[in-house]
Amino acid sequence: MRALDPVPLEEIRAARERILGVGTDSPFVRLNADDAPAEIYLKLENLQPIGSHKLRGAGNILKQTDPKLLERGVWTASAGNMAQGLAWFAREMGLDCTIVVPDHAPEAKLGAIRRLGGKIVKIPVEDWFGILKGDSYEGIEGFFIHPVTEPAVMAGHGTIGLEILDDLPDVDAVVVPFGGGALGSGIASAVKSLKPEVKVYAAEVETAAPLAPSLAAGKPVEVEYKSSFVDGMGAPYLIPGMWPMVQQLLDDSIVVSLEEIAAAIKLLVERNHVVAEGAGAGPVAAALTGGAGHGKVVCVVSGGNIDTAKLVKILQGGIP
Repeated sequence: MRALDPVPLEEIRAARERILGVGTDSPFVRLNADDAPAEIYLKLENLQPIGSHKLRGAGNILKQTDPKLLERGVWTASAGNMAQGLAWFAREMGLDCTIVVPDHAPEAKLGAIRRLGGKIVKIPVEDWFGILKGDSYEGIEGFFIHPVTEPAVMAGHGTIGLEILDDLPDVDAVVVPFGGGALGSGIASAVKSLKPEVKVYAAEVETAAPLAPSLAAGKPVEVEYKSSFVDGMGAPYLIPGMWPMVQQLLDDSIVVSLEEIAAAIKLLVERNHVVAEGAGAGPVAAALTGGAGHGKVVCVVSGGNIDTAKLVKILQGGIP
């Protein structure tokens, strides 16, 4: 897979016009935590129609793809949020949609895919990561949309960066959950193009954090992967092609524990009445460590699709 370049600003601006009114202008609020180490703001992508930012990337690519390529439907590999974004737009456009999910995908996301009309194919997580690496997967018809390396997907996600600068022009840092890197790369492409002095940090969970050691080593590093309730971010390695771009765009990675993410989920519910999934709360957990600095820090709450039972356990002080 070829090395990818940052997304041009004009493509992100075009994406903003293309998806205007659907998946744009999510709420922007201050975290109610005077004891925090920074002035923390929340970009609430969990309040999108599908409960995730992935509506932006899915909409941008489907709205610019040749209709002839879509005649046999569309498919992707997703743990749940890109799946919902693709299924949402596929339903709107009258397209068949198939989602290949890892065997640990949460029921909250699987149920949402079904409600949106998506067909689910569940496979072992190792095989699922193989699709993200570029391995072929036989037996599924339709136009394949890679959830990470597709530039049009990243451009759609990059519209969040434009909105952050509109809402808080004097922002000092932005913290983004890191799974495959599409969200962080899209947002950082926009932010760095307009205000290169703004820091953009990745938030990783310690059970699946390849970026931090890769940045430290100056080359891609593979790590042990452990599945957890933080299903929306993390991998055993960087997706091929992403390393040159994330190395260039992201200032650092802040690695947080499952306990810190659970505490951030609980804090968001108690202080701001916001429900976030593990990946969505990851940036808040990272900012609360002070690792993103002590100025004005924006945390991208990327999604809110968490199983009810897991949320209840967290609110009771446990770890799912």
